[in-house]
Amino acid sequence: MTRYEPARHYLWFGISAVLLAGLAGWFGWAYASLSYGAAGLLILTAALALAMAFRPAVETHEAYLTIGRRVIPWMDIRRLDRTGWISPLIVRVTLFDDTRFALIYPGDLDACNTLLRNLRYLSRDALIDGIPYRQYWGEVLAASGEPRQKMGPRYRILLPEDEAEVERLYQRLKSVGNLDQKNSTDEK
Repeated sequence: MTRYEPARHYLWFGISAVLLAGLAGWFGWAYASLSYGAAGLLILTAALALAMAFRPAVETHEAYLTIGRRVIPWMDIRRLDRTGWISPLIVRVTLFDDTRFALIYPGDLDACNTLLRNLRYLSRDALIDGIPYRQYWGEVLAASGEPRQKMGPRYRILLPEDEAEVERLYQRLKSVGNLDQKNSTDEK
């Protein structure tokens, strides 16, 4: 089980916005009425930040997803569509009965990326951004007579210039037979 709590900075942003709204309201009352608009915008900002701070935690288990008190089995999720929002993470989820809801997770960037990856990985029956699960994760579907093969990701180990050097040495080894610079005779 992995538990994703909302980031604490939303709480501090909300409290700061409330304090600044109070300051702007006091300034507007004492000196100029134009700062009432700023106080109103700061109250709106505070409300949004505090709403994000008090969102329920998201938990991922092997068999289900928990959002607050709502439990959703992974096999009930039919579609996951990411919006342009990464932090806070907003994902549109479609369930088996065509009900839709927006999963909103106000975490830091690393936690949002980890949650998104876990959601995609554990939703084995879902379309991920319109792509089937197996195709999204790079599993090659073989012809009907051959067994299925899963292609793993290819990681870069060497820098491009190092790869070129290795390729040059390999070609030289193939053509000459050895890589020694000196002409020595083999002793037996």
